[in-house]
Amino acid sequence: MDRQKFEQCCAIKFCVKLGESATVTYEKLQRAYGEHSLSRTQVFRWHKFFLEGREQVEDKPRVGRPATSKTDNSVERVRSLTRSDRRLTLRTIQHTMCLLLMKRSSSHLRHSQITLNAVISV
Repeated sequence: MDRQKFEQCCAIKFCVKLGESATVTYEKLQRAYGEHSLSRTQVFRWHKFFLEGREQVEDKPRVGRPATSKTDNSVERVRSLTRSDRRLTLRTIQHTMCLLLMKRSSSHLRHSQITLNAVISV
């Protein structure tokens, strides 16, 4: 959790302890943090958590697949592969890198190819 989100969650918890409504809490965060404040949905969700008795301010750890598997090492491996043969397909690169090939929609594959092209051009 980044510092600003942590601070805002502490502020939400404080407002709940003072008996402030979620709407008033959201408005106060908007005044204090401006465009960097949490979204209305997030403020209302955290407000509800604290009303229900939650004490912990940090996010609970999540189980599952990480948001990204991009590392400096993997980026460099893709770059070296594409430098050696610029005609490699996305599927070949995935196979070569031993990445899990999952069934994805064609729009996601197009996005992956665009991202790959951006990595190659760097």
